[in-house]
Amino acid sequence: MSEADRLRILYVDDDKDIRHIVKLSLALDPGIDLRLCADGAEALHAARTDAWRPDLVMLDVMMPRMDGPTLMVALRDLPGFADKPFVFVTARAREADVQGYHDAGAKGVILKPFNPITLASSVRALVI
Repeated sequence: MSEADRLRILYVDDDKDIRHIVKLSLALDPGIDLRLCADGAEALHAARTDAWRPDLVMLDVMMPRMDGPTLMVALRDLPGFADKPFVFVTARAREADVQGYHDAGAKGVILKPFNPITLASSVRALVI
């Protein structure tokens, strides 16, 4: 698989254990190139300074200092991010919450707890 064919994903979550599970889960798909950030500040710094650009951005909704929806708005203001699809990963599964994420511009929502075995295929289904 060439580098151009790989799906590049930026995943941002303040929970170290969830980041680790996502890393292991997405590693099951050899066509995924994953970058992890622990919070909004780290993600913004990486987006401003790293030439690597994701094809998809996955954000935890509830993070301290900067929540996922706020981070999505901030990232979309940066060059190269305005048209990127964003997916929220959250335990907030009320219908109104999920609809709110879609209304804010999210391409999709993955609910926690998610199935680690099927996470990669679920993510790929959102970008097709």
